[in-house]
Amino acid sequence: MTDRPAPSTRDAVINRYSGLARTALAGGTITDGDLGAGCFGAAAYTGTGDASEGALRASLGCGNPLAVADLRPGETVLDLGSGGGLDVLLSARRVAPGGAAYGLDASPDMLALARTNAAAAGVTNASFLPGHIEDIPLPSGHVDVVISNCVINLSTDKPRVLAEAFRVLRPGGRLGVSDVIAGDGTDPAQRADAEQQVGCLNGTLTQAQYHDLLRAAGFTGITITLTYDAAPGLHAAIIQANKPGTLAG
Repeated sequence: MTDRPAPSTRDAVINRYSGLARTALAGGTITDGDLGAGCFGAAAYTGTGDASEGALRASLGCGNPLAVADLRPGETVLDLGSGGGLDVLLSARRVAPGGAAYGLDASPDMLALARTNAAAAGVTNASFLPGHIEDIPLPSGHVDVVISNCVINLSTDKPRVLAEAFRVLRPGGRLGVSDVIAGDGTDPAQRADAEQQVGCLNGTLTQAQYHDLLRAAGFTGITITLTYDAAPGLHAAIIQANKPGTLAG
């Protein structure tokens, strides 16, 4: 009998969040890890009346990227790792009329949950795409804004994620993401324990590493703002950056 190969780290992440999505689809409230008493999940948001109850229950973020995304009517926005769809649904409302919101997720169960939540909220300008954030299934220069909420830390190839985000942005486009980062100089063993505690299965970047990778991808105007302590040595943060150029119109 041949042993079944161990699932890849990417598969482990997808399986984990697919299980959470199935819980949400069954009407349960889901949590993931312990990011402390700060702005975790739907608690990070105000004015979410346009979202469905299911989307709020399924929120697993570590902040509110929409608070800094400055979305405008007519724009196209992409959420990397859209999960239950909360950020996509709120984005879709903000870019209407004439705008569109995409959610990208690798979990079929999360996509099903997001589409269910979109239908419940009556949102018609949102689309949910299957795929990986390291290989975004959209053309280059297709979106005005890229957002993400506590997902980039889950990737095994973070430089590729940021390079792909840069690729799909139009000149003058902007990036606004929430993520968990490590403090510079944190003890490696303490950092690894904290990452497991909060569910960062594939490790975190330090503030300096995040800045360097964004710059290497081509981004400018980079700011990283710590928002609250997620665990010893780990911090929730808002990361903002721009793609050089000028948006048409």
